[in-house]
Formats: sequence, C-alpha cells, structure tokens
Amino acid sequence: MRHWVLVAAATAAVIAGALAVNPAQGTVRASRPAAPSALPSAAAPDPAKATLPLDCGPFPTAVALSFGAVLDGRPSTVVAAHCAAENGTPPDGVYLLTPGQDGRPQISATLVKPTEGLTVTELKLRSDGTITARARGYSSDEIPRYAPDLTVLLSWHHQAGGGWLRSRTTEPATKV
Repeated sequence: MRHWVLVAAATAAVIAGALAVNPAQGTVRASRPAAPSALPSAAAPDPAKATLPLDCGPFPTAVALSFGAVLDGRPSTVVAAHCAAENGTPPDGVYLLTPGQDGRPQISATLVKPTEGLTVTELKLRSDGTITARARGYSSDEIPRYAPDLTVLLSWHHQAGGGWLRSRTTEPATKV
C-alpha cells in the first residue's frame, strides 16, 4: 500500500512541476459544437432577407415552411420556399440558411432542389439534430400536377466532416 502512495505522490509532483514550468494558456474549448436545438425565429436568419435560387420570372417567392435552429453550432434557418404563381402547385426548394458576412442570410446547403418537383408539407427538427420533411410528389411526368400520387419522407443528418447525408422513403399517397 505504501508503494502506491509513493507512486501517486511522485506522479503528482511531476505533473505540478510541468504545469509550473509551462502553465496552460488560453481558454478551454469544447471539442464539439453545441448540440442541435430549436431557436426562436427572431434569433435565426430571416428567410425574407435571403436571396433564394428560385427562377420565378415575374412572380415573387413565398416561404411555405421554416424553423430556426442551432445547427453545427451556428444559428440557422431551414426554409421551404416556392414561386408564388397564380395557379398550380409550384415545387418547393428546401434551403439551410446561415448568417452571411453582410448581415443577409446565405445559403449554406440546398436540401431539396425545386427540379425534384416536390411540395413540402411538413418540416421539423428532431431532438437528435436530424432535419425531417414530408412532401408530396409524382411517380411520373404523366401524373397531373394537381394530383400528387406519392408521399415522400426525407431526412438529413449532419455529417462529422460537414455536409448533410440525405435519406428518402417514398410510398403511395393516401387518397383523401
């Protein structure tokens, strides 16, 4: 027993001596960013101030759904938007907005391209940081754009090296 007490005392003396010669400087940093969490919309980037890559011609863009969150340690907004056309159901684009250097939100990721032809009906953040969406879509170009025949479930999980890993599940739409 006495041997272990001497070993512990010697180890403590070596560590104390090393710290006295070269004390730690700076602040302690977390090795990982804060866990993803919801963020009040007032604290998140404002999608109305963002330039979204939608080709709307003379029509304005319309934000269908959005939520604020802390993702990857930064305030972010996930937004589903489309062209505010006077008829039909224009497809949505889903974008991840983060604060830009000029104070305007910038697009840090495109999660759904409008060319995919999806109409997003639900957009959420799970407690594990996964972004989820439910959308309506079409199985072929022959399906009328007013009668989507697919329900599409999407999710995005943030990858450690950056970027978002997407998964997609498609099922027949239920008739109402």
